[in-house]
Amino acid sequence: MPTADGETVHYHYGLKDLVTVLFYIFIAIILHAVVQEYILDKISKRLHLSKVKHSKFNESGQLVVFHLSSVIWCFYVVVTEGYLTNPRSLWEDYPHVYLPFQVKFFYLCQLAYWLHALPELYFQKVRKEEIPRQLQYICLYLIHIAGAYLLNLSRLGLILLLLQYSTEFLFHTARLCHFADENNEKLFNAWAAVFGVTRLFILTLAVLAIGFGLARVENQAFDPEKGNFNTLLCRLCVLLLVCAAQAWLMWRFIHSQLRHWREYWSEQNAKRRVPAAPRLAARLIKRESGYHENGVVKAENGTSTRTKKLKSP
Repeated sequence: MPTADGETVHYHYGLKDLVTVLFYIFIAIILHAVVQEYILDKISKRLHLSKVKHSKFNESGQLVVFHLSSVIWCFYVVVTEGYLTNPRSLWEDYPHVYLPFQVKFFYLCQLAYWLHALPELYFQKVRKEEIPRQLQYICLYLIHIAGAYLLNLSRLGLILLLLQYSTEFLFHTARLCHFADENNEKLFNAWAAVFGVTRLFILTLAVLAIGFGLARVENQAFDPEKGNFNTLLCRLCVLLLVCAAQAWLMWRFIHSQLRHWREYWSEQNAKRRVPAAPRLAARLIKRESGYHENGVVKAENGTSTRTKKLKSP
């Protein structure tokens, strides 16, 4: 594409992306093994964690590295492409068929990472109880990232991923700190505050860009060959998917917080109900009137208090 300085090369998606993603999957598996062996295994040996905590520690450790690198990379792409300074660019000139190299490369790497997470469930020997939960968020990420990439909503997808990855990075960092110090819950409190705000920002931005921005674009037609999916039905489906995902995440968050509070208050009540050490009952001593003399109680007038035996006549 011609520019003032010369020409720039842009890219679009195609069948060759499948081979590229497959190549990046192998690279992601290698990087996963390097992080696991040279960083996480050495730290977990010092912490002496149980099997359950060890599995969660490995999961959070891998995701902290990935989310941190993705947040930095995504923020760099968004700033250099000018999506933050010009929010109208999220829906103007739709469809965004031609992508800059860094945008396309970012999406291919994201797809490769979440696809590599599927065989890692076997390689990491994840417990059967944990597999459904991990499959849920892996599939959610794949659906949203692939949807933004294939529907030419790459600009909006970058902003939403930046918000989501920032929250997830804070959560997994808090969980790692909790494994090191179980009494440290400050980061969990910060994550709980940020989580709800992030859901609100994602829903607001999605409704603004898809519900209002794309609805005012002149080119509204269904033309897959040109990459145009700007129809009322497509917009409603995308909004429904985003809103349903955010509502599900918020429901799980509220459910986990309520369960955490119930466990906390049950522990507090159990501590209060601990019975105190039983005290010995004080014996009531009944003193007879008078005074003691040689082991015999004498009356005040000097006579003994014992009843006299009557002699038989």
